[in-house]
Amino acid sequence: MIYATKKSGESNERLMNRFKQVVQRSRIILKNKRGRYFEKPKTKNQVRTAAVVRAQHRTEKARKQFYS
Repeated sequence: MIYATKKSGESNERLMNRFKQVVQRSRIILKNKRGRYFEKPKTKNQVRTAAVVRAQHRTEKARKQFYS
């Protein structure tokens, strides 16, 4: 369960913003939106290609981080 307790001297608006951030980081809303409709399970080929693309993105991101 996600909750946010009010800190001393914190306004209600700030508390609500902090709570919204926690909810977004936990990806609860995203999971619920994805669950609205049926999704066919991915084939082996789709899983493999997705893994290759992820690996490429990771190496590119690491390279950019190192040279920036």
